[in-house]
Amino acid sequence: MIRHRSEHGSITLWVLGLCMMMLFLGGISLDLWRAFSERRALAGVVDAAAVAGSNGIDADYFRRTSQLRLDRALAEQLATDNLAAQSDTRSLVSADVAATTTEVTVRATGRVNFTLLSIFMAGEKPFTVSVEATADPRRSP
Repeated sequence: MIRHRSEHGSITLWVLGLCMMMLFLGGISLDLWRAFSERRALAGVVDAAAVAGSNGIDADYFRRTSQLRLDRALAEQLATDNLAAQSDTRSLVSADVAATTTEVTVRATGRVNFTLLSIFMAGEKPFTVSVEATADPRRSP
């Protein structure tokens, strides 16, 4: 087999380039996975707060009519207290709790700071994640 001098090291350069691309794609994958993970965690926090708020039943109204209706102030307080007690809120930036007599809605916004993607998004804000959960009171089966 005849080798030409111009081919020495071409495979090495090709494999080195391939390794750099794999590291780059792996870094982007980790950043995107972090964003998905933070959104999932924030959704769990908001769901728990909404369910806690839906326990704020207006007891006097229930005793009079046997119908479930929320006490708005109590429902909002229960949801807010639950949000404050959650431990998985590292990305949480703001939260809003709103209750009516039929349901509790909790909205939250979080931010995720990227590592590798921040190089390509110079000057851009961190990735923003918004989630919302709504719960209503239900009778036990």
